[in-house]
Amino acid sequence: MAALIPEELLQADRLSPDLERGEQLQQLGNEEGAVALVEAGSGKLQIAALGKKRKEAASIHKGKPKSGRVWKDPGKKRFSHMIQDKPLHTSWQHKMKIRQEKKLIKDFAQELKEQKQREREEKKQRRRDNLKRRLQNERKAEVVQVIRNPLKLKRAKKKHLRRIEKRDTLALLQNSQAQLKPAKQ
Repeated sequence: MAALIPEELLQADRLSPDLERGEQLQQLGNEEGAVALVEAGSGKLQIAALGKKRKEAASIHKGKPKSGRVWKDPGKKRFSHMIQDKPLHTSWQHKMKIRQEKKLIKDFAQELKEQKQREREEKKQRRRDNLKRRLQNERKAEVVQVIRNPLKLKRAKKKHLRRIEKRDTLALLQNSQAQLKPAKQ
């Protein structure tokens, strides 16, 4: 038979001189909520707790794992089963916005690189054109004397030979002959 007893009466029973009942009350008593007195088969009363607090069963140790990795937690779950906090996520729109900004920055940097490369190429081309024009102007301004006698070259000094350059004189001869013909007529 089980009967509900208020806690005040139990505390009064604890102070009673009956040792058996006092020991049982101290061992099985519950200060949290209601307590039931249960009559055992030998005539002694035993207390069963009806309160909210219950002792949780201790986890059963399963022994050493087969792998030998005793430090591993057997209750690990997959990443997909983990509960994730909302603030740690970024929204899809925010991700797309960041991706778009990165793309714009990358395109701008690439455009700047290409512009610098174009400027370098233009500078090189201008330099080549200037050198070519300068060489043409020098050739136009040269004083040309055609040497028809090769013995003159043999008699010339080395210093003078260093300054002598060979040119294709066919075009010059044709130009000079073309100018001489109209003058003669």
